[in-house]
Amino acid sequence: MPIGEFDGAAAMPSTSGGVLSAPLYWLYEMGHAALDPSRRLADATRLFFRNPGNPLAHTTYGKSMAAAAEVFERTTRIYGKPEWGIDDTVVGGERVPVHIHAVWERPFCRLLHFERNFERAPRRPQPKVLIVAPLSGHYATLLRGTVEAFLPNHEVYITEWRNARNVPLAEGKFDLDDYIDYVISMLHMLQGDCHVVAVCQPAVPVLAAVSVMEGNDDPYVPHSMTLMGGPIDTRVRPTAVNKLAEDKDIDWFRRNVITKVPFPHPGFMRDVYPGFLQLTGFMSMNLDRHVEAHRSLFTHLVKGDGDSAQKHREFYDEYLAVMDLSAEFYLQTVNTVFIRHALPKGEMTHRGLPVDPGKIRRVALMTVEGEHDDISGVGQTEATHALCPNIPAEDKVHYVQPGVGHYGVFNGSRFRAEIQPRIADFMLSHNGGIGGGKKRNAEAAE
Repeated sequence: MPIGEFDGAAAMPSTSGGVLSAPLYWLYEMGHAALDPSRRLADATRLFFRNPGNPLAHTTYGKSMAAAAEVFERTTRIYGKPEWGIDDTVVGGERVPVHIHAVWERPFCRLLHFERNFERAPRRPQPKVLIVAPLSGHYATLLRGTVEAFLPNHEVYITEWRNARNVPLAEGKFDLDDYIDYVISMLHMLQGDCHVVAVCQPAVPVLAAVSVMEGNDDPYVPHSMTLMGGPIDTRVRPTAVNKLAEDKDIDWFRRNVITKVPFPHPGFMRDVYPGFLQLTGFMSMNLDRHVEAHRSLFTHLVKGDGDSAQKHREFYDEYLAVMDLSAEFYLQTVNTVFIRHALPKGEMTHRGLPVDPGKIRRVALMTVEGEHDDISGVGQTEATHALCPNIPAEDKVHYVQPGVGHYGVFNGSRFRAEIQPRIADFMLSHNGGIGGGKKRNAEAAE
């Protein structure tokens, strides 16, 4: 979970950090702009040495020049939000088109619906699933594989969080309380006839949102809640990033990673945890691996190994695309989840009122962890079960996937073959049986 990768945060030279943190974003933008002529020259060089009409394009020298130019251009550009690239899916052996459109929107998020256009409605039930994507640095497209796995047998919705630097200051702040309100509003829009899946960081706010709804006897609670690799209780088998969070106080994070959005972005002067600092943290954790990957890209380009080069491009187009986080949300999350451990201690609040998972009784619970997860350690998500004693035992499931790390919990071959089918079966077994559907059916019977 990138929000927990504190070791990569760019610390300031001074002890206070405040003097340099304010213009940090401005200096980054100036440096990127200064490199723009060099990038353009590199791109022109790449095209020149790849032109089939150029005799040098067929030599090792020409291929090396083109490869070097591409590597330079790719390592110095700013990557924008990737496209979903999901145009169709297979339902019951039939390929059907998929249209993506927003069905709910707020300043910091919109809810996307992957609408499948059937000629004939499938006989198999198609439960609605609300996937809450992490707001921790990368765009929601990081869960492209997750969406693709659910599409054949589910009506899929996913949160698409907005880059905070694109949200005007006039739209107000966005913090963890707002995040919880957003989740509740989405569940109301879906009228509770759905299953919610929280991937990584959203595990805490989703659990809090369902707790608040149950405490208010809300009829629109979901049928089930699946939490995947989430930091519910980071005191359990703490990872390196968890320990680093405990070594710092919240003022350290405020001084060292918060800066203001520069002109001319729409969010000018908004306090954010900028994407480029997050990316520094992501890459510094495995710097040797990333350097080797780019060296391999150069080699693949020189050798003409187009398939390997394209796989590199696809991975890093996604990995290097990062977004700014609202400072209020980031700091409140770090303090609540990683420093104070407020939720498992029973000290978490929402709008000043206690968050009590013990009130959850109508929502089935499934937790999923990866055996080798080095971000959310094994047991941190499972801790949810102890916090929810009033969910019947037959409506609780915990699963640990052997042989996968954090990313493998929600993507990859083992997710598709072993994790997603288990989640799908869990949803089917509780589709309308409990949750909001159960309450509404009971009221109708009366």
